Amino acid sequence: MDYLDARSDRRYPLDPLRWRGDDGAPLSVEPMPGITRADVEAGTRSLWRYRAALPGGIRRPVSLGEGCTPLVELPWRGHDTRFKLEWFSPTGSFKDRGSSVMLSVLAEAGVTAVLEDSSGNGGSSVSAYAAAAGIAATILAPESTSPAKVLQSRAYGAKVELVPGTRDDTAAEALRRSGETTYASHNWHPFFLQGTKTIAYELWEDLGFTAPDNVVTVAGAGSIVLGCDLGFGELLAAGAITKRPRLLVAQPANCGPIDAAFRGTRPRPFAPTIAEGTAIREPVRLPEVLAAIRRSGGATVTIGEDDIDAATRGLAAIGLYAEPTSATAAAAVPEFRARGVIAPGETTVVVLTGSGLKAATTIGGLL
Repeated sequence: MDYLDARSDRRYPLDPLRWRGDDGAPLSVEPMPGITRADVEAGTRSLWRYRAALPGGIRRPVSLGEGCTPLVELPWRGHDTRFKLEWFSPTGSFKDRGSSVMLSVLAEAGVTAVLEDSSGNGGSSVSAYAAAAGIAATILAPESTSPAKVLQSRAYGAKVELVPGTRDDTAAEALRRSGETTYASHNWHPFFLQGTKTIAYELWEDLGFTAPDNVVTVAGAGSIVLGCDLGFGELLAAGAITKRPRLLVAQPANCGPIDAAFRGTRPRPFAPTIAEGTAIREPVRLPEVLAAIRRSGGATVTIGEDDIDAATRGLAAIGLYAEPTSATAAAAVPEFRARGVIAPGETTVVVLTGSGLKAATTIGGLL
């Protein structure tokens, strides 16, 4: 088992302290063989029920009970739709899947301090799991980050530094410091995606050990897209499913580099968006995200601010308090239906990535 640089086919030993290739390219863990339903540890109520699908032989997981989030079916824009409520995760977002696995391998490697950069949810998640592991965490975040997310990271004991400028400026500052402290980046570290892929295994189990026809998700860096690609790909290789679900990706119109690259057009000029978790102009793994969407037969769409606002309100009206970032995925469902990408009678899952409690200030402004 090695790390793999998909851009050059170069391999590296599976060292938890390595987070990128010698030439600066992102790395992934080479595909695992996948598991069948017999390999699921049914008595474990966390993502670690899929331990057999995870690499590295992790002996002492750093777990707060992440995973096993509800899948609920509710009417949405005239159609019954299944929503995966990732805000039931311990820190209120799907990032806990990746943080649990990443911090587990770093703790076993003897790491005592980590650095992370985040627009909010990733930082609060890494802070929580670092606290659980007894590891000191420094979080770099854009100065525009929601106060609730900054407060959450600080509550866990992390040192939070607000960086002037954009989300990309924060990432650049983290890269500058990455030689001084172990860089536990949710966008770069290969083991983070190994945790994220468990959402595919969980949906497979939620649906009676079958795959949905469509998974609709919002994307900033694209970790859910890549996690679903990994997880469903492994299930396909193991013969546990017969086809991949289509990965249908939504981005705000104010920051849609993945959509523009998928369609082969120039992205619109960047502008602020209420979907703050997606405000990444240069996704680290852009070629890999595009390949994952295409491999699934998927599609992309951009959503205007008014429609993100309306989706945030609309979800709340049916009892789902989602932050605007994840409401972007719900806003995309009618668009994909209108295009014929989502067909009548298909099983469609919308991943709601984070709680509205994460963005109370923004939602207060909308109301």
